[in-house]
Formats: sequence, C-alpha cells, structure tokens
Amino acid sequence: MGLLMRVERFCLIGHLVSMAFGLAGILLVAPHPEFLSLLPYGQKMFRWSMAGGGVAYILLGAIAVALYAYRTLGLRNWLMFMIPAIGISLSSELLGTSTGFPFGDYSYLSGLGYKIAGLVPFTIPLSWFYLGLSAYLLARTGLSRRLPQFGWLVQTGAIALGALLLTSWDFVLDPAMSQTTLPFWYWHQPGAFFGMPYQNFVGWMGTGIVFMSVATLLWGQRLPVLQPADLNLPLVIYLGNFTFAMVMSMAAGFWVPIALGLLLGVLPAVLCWQWGRSISQIPEFSAAGIAEPIGDEVGNLTATPAPVPSK
Repeated sequence: MGLLMRVERFCLIGHLVSMAFGLAGILLVAPHPEFLSLLPYGQKMFRWSMAGGGVAYILLGAIAVALYAYRTLGLRNWLMFMIPAIGISLSSELLGTSTGFPFGDYSYLSGLGYKIAGLVPFTIPLSWFYLGLSAYLLARTGLSRRLPQFGWLVQTGAIALGALLLTSWDFVLDPAMSQTTLPFWYWHQPGAFFGMPYQNFVGWMGTGIVFMSVATLLWGQRLPVLQPADLNLPLVIYLGNFTFAMVMSMAAGFWVPIALGLLLGVLPAVLCWQWGRSISQIPEFSAAGIAEPIGDEVGNLTATPAPVPSK
C-alpha cells in the first residue's frame, strides 16, 4: 500500500505540473513563439507538449484517482464507479458528436489522443471519471456528515450536488478551451452562453446524474466510509482542474462563467470538504438508514490510512 500511495502522489503532482505547463504553452508560448528561442530544445518541447500534453495530464489524473479509489474505497467500489462513469460518459459523448444530443453540435479537434470511432478522444471519458468521482465523494461525504439524520435523502442530494460540481467545472472550462488560440473542440453553431449552447449544461448535469446514480445503486447498502484526511485528494483534483480552467477563462476575459463556477462549484466543494472532515457526526448511513461500517470485504475502509511521509 505504501508503494501505491507513492505512485498516487507522483501521478497527482505530475497531473498538476502538466496542467501548469499546458497553461504556459497555450497562453504564453503559442501567442509568443519567440519564447522558444530562450529555452534549450524549445521547439521540440513545444511540439511534444501540443501533441501529448493534454493526454498526459488526463492520464496522470485518472491514474492518481484510480489508485486513490482502490486504496480508500476498495476494488469493488472503485470499479463500480469507474465502469459506469466511463461507459455512460463515452456513450453520451459519442451520441453528442454524432447527433448533437445531449450537449449540442460539436466536434473534437486534435491534441487529446486517439479518437474512438473517429469522434471522441479516449481521454475524455477518463476525465469524466476522475472529476466525477472527486466531485461525488466531496458531495456525498460532506452532506452525510453534515446531515446524517436524513439517510437516503442525503444520497439523492449528493448525486445532484456531485453532478452540479462537475457541471460547474464545465462552466469555466468549455468557453475558453473551445475558443483559445489552440482549441481542443469547437461548436458548429456557437451558443448564447459565451459560445456554448445552454443545452450543454443540461447534458452535463444529466450525464453526471446518470452515472453517479448507477454507481450508487451498484454500491448498494455497503457504502464506502472515508476518513477525514481521505477528502484531501478529491479537493486537490477538483480545485486544480478548476484553476486550470479559470486561468484559461481569465485570459479570454470570460468573467461571468468564472463567477458561476466559483459560486456553484468551488464554494460548495470547499464546504463539503470542511463538513466531511468533521468526525463529530455519524459518518455514513446505509440504504436502510442505519449507520454501517465497511469491513474487510472492500478493503477495510474504516481503518486509519497509512501515514504519508512529509516532504
């Protein structure tokens, strides 16, 4: 387990560093190629970054969250979330790029890896998985410990809030990433919300609600219990990806999407993180409304995690 935690931390740091390099490439180097002459192997590094940087940061994020989920949730619960998240989001994306439903008419460009069926980069459903799980765990754990007496209503609210956190990230990401100097996708008919159709948000909420609901049903009565410190990685993943999107939108001057994202995404995510770290409340409820710890069947989730060595 110690080795897995070290690999998880390495991938998390690599994920964040890759996003920082991506921002530098898109916002500084692409508009001002003269910067490349100041760097050793500048041209080669820039070509590699544009060809594989997007793939690298998504893969590193997905690996970090997958290892985290295996370590904290157990093999079964990790797979019971990841498989629906990837399968349902990929289906939505293939349907969307083929028919315009449920997101609107759009197409992916290059830079995010091999396209499944020539339409959707294989990295896109991976990003749905790792952002979706991070958002859902923040929402479910925070609400469960803040409002333990409401049982199954908390689970329903967590699905809705988790999908909202996921959609709020797209408020900030989509306008900038589709209109930057090096876009990764484009809208066939730009919509009213900073180039996006409002239908896109309905599609994001709907897709998130569907795969989070399926995962919750598959988890059943034996829901995973997270220790307070276990919420740190989901928050870092969420805030790191939100910051990436926010800087892109700031460079484009899209302030309204940023405000909406901060209000509907960052604020509730941080509140859920704070609530989830409280140990004064009953940690979780089963589907029957009875507090129930998780045993060794899913990885001894109630055990205190191994200490992480300090830097």
